Amino acid sequence: MRKNIIITGASRGIGAETARLFAQNGCNVIINYNKSEAEAIKLREEIIQKGGVAEIFKADVLKREEVDSMIEFCISQFGGIDILVNNAGIAKYGLFMDITEKDWDETININLKGVFNCSQSVIGHMINRKEGKIINIASIWGMVGSSCEVAYSVSKAGVIGLTKALAKELGPSNIQVNCVAPGAINTDMNVNFSKEEMKDFIDATPLMRLGKPIEIAEVVLFLAEKADFITGQIISPNGGYVI
Repeated sequence: MRKNIIITGASRGIGAETARLFAQNGCNVIINYNKSEAEAIKLREEIIQKGGVAEIFKADVLKREEVDSMIEFCISQFGGIDILVNNAGIAKYGLFMDITEKDWDETININLKGVFNCSQSVIGHMINRKEGKIINIASIWGMVGSSCEVAYSVSKAGVIGLTKALAKELGPSNIQVNCVAPGAINTDMNVNFSKEEMKDFIDATPLMRLGKPIEIAEVVLFLAEKADFITGQIISPNGGYVI
């Protein structure tokens, strides 16, 4: 039976690679986007051309009515929802003293409240079926913190805490909630870092390279398809940067 999956922030980077991989493995994929419509359309066409099944849906994860509509769209299109990947997120780089209240609120809201909105919206459907997977994308900085990324670190630490607590709450309903906390990955989220800063990341990583989006997507696929007895866990593909 084909599984139905929603991936938030799926138009590029780790989200897009996850959409491709799940489609290749026979899933019906909802590609969520908010602003990157052209990229989302292109990704859907790519997946369909390769024999996969995908639809796009515009929804701001901060707006609950849009999130609810996205969940209902998935159910109406595919007959249900089996997997939610909370991937949508932003990063802002700068000294703590320079963070504006607007920047702080935006980072916390998108990275953490977005996970709350999407997870709460989908849970009712999963509880009724006594089955489901919620996989949250955090970061190593949610585990150990990062200088000059305080708001981002706080938001991802919140995602990790939410994952652990929600896993305990939903376990009796046979719903697994897990978290993937990547290290430095080669995506456009790194555009604010200089070549020297990226070299420092690589030098501090025992495997001596950046991670690839597909390597994160493969961990998500494992948690979705091969991990029925794993819940509340933080899996960190980071090349040894955090051990």
